[in-house]
Amino acid sequence: MLIIGYSSRNIACSASKAGYNVYAIDAFCDKDLQENTVDSRALLTCEGIDIKNIDRKVIIELIDSFDAFPDTIVLGSGFEELDLSGLSCRILNNAPAVMKQVSDKSSFAKEMESMGIPHPVSGIVDEAEDIGYPLMVKPKCAGGGRLNRVVQNESELNTALEELPLMDPTLELADIMVQEFLSGFPASVSLIANGTNSVPLAANEQLIGVPWLSSLPFSYCGNITPYRTPYTGQMYEISEKLAENFGLVGSNGVDFLLTDKGPFVIELNARFQGSLDSVEMATGINLFDMHVKSFDGILPTGTPDILKYAIRAVMYADRAVSINEPICEKIKDMSIADIPTTGYDALPDDPLTSILCSGGTREDVMGKTLEMRSILKDIFK
Repeated sequence: MLIIGYSSRNIACSASKAGYNVYAIDAFCDKDLQENTVDSRALLTCEGIDIKNIDRKVIIELIDSFDAFPDTIVLGSGFEELDLSGLSCRILNNAPAVMKQVSDKSSFAKEMESMGIPHPVSGIVDEAEDIGYPLMVKPKCAGGGRLNRVVQNESELNTALEELPLMDPTLELADIMVQEFLSGFPASVSLIANGTNSVPLAANEQLIGVPWLSSLPFSYCGNITPYRTPYTGQMYEISEKLAENFGLVGSNGVDFLLTDKGPFVIELNARFQGSLDSVEMATGINLFDMHVKSFDGILPTGTPDILKYAIRAVMYADRAVSINEPICEKIKDMSIADIPTTGYDALPDDPLTSILCSGGTREDVMGKTLEMRSILKDIFK
């Protein structure tokens, strides 16, 4: 089983727990990914590779560098649109055409409008005045919220359009979209689908731009499962409708914003999501096992029971941090994931590690997480 993703530790660990011999191609190859794989390749340490513009040829060369050719490949975040058709192995992902359709936020917004599903009004930069300020400015594809900006007027929009290409030189004006800015609470639904039917697995609270985890206002900072809300049933219904419309297979997730007008769909992640850890901890299921079975048409009989609250909190660097042996020794027995290896150099706003906690209440897991965040901050200073 080969996992390919920008940050695929959670997928690899779930696959290992399900009993598979796991190989991985990953940006970081964190310590816990290495411990749960037979072999791995770290993209950030491969000379001559531009991680934002990796083509099929480079990936094939990396696959061939392993001592065994995979019988199955799963593509994670950052690589979900990679077309590996023609390889003599199963690809357990939604089809590239589906991925392209749902990953482009602009075309996805038009599809939501045609389906009558609440979604922020979206458009190209030239449509900013028609949509009206304030606006969210974001890349059309991917980003993890790191490049998202709220602008109040045309002057701020122009400033954002100047700054974003400096942060990501691959961005052009055509790659940027504007979206109606809505206030609300970020949430998501994790579901499993087989191309025809789907089963919601959990509603999750999304941690976005949490100031004690990241300095970036819209960066993805993790999840808490479950999210208790009166809108759960409505979110499940919308998610199932989307799965049917796009013919989704495997593990998928729908991001929502819960507003005073109800839930609005923000985006559809038609691949494994960052909530994998908290969903598995809260329910006791193995999501990778469900993912594999769904490609044979097998779905769970219903939404699993919630056994406890669980959190994955992604901690970002607030300054440049170099991981050395003393740091590794101090963190080795802590309840964390995405454990950095010796020699990893994190710049400000780069991810450092993820805190994993569970407990009987939301307050319980938040208390444990804040305590661990304080300890880790002292270690990483």
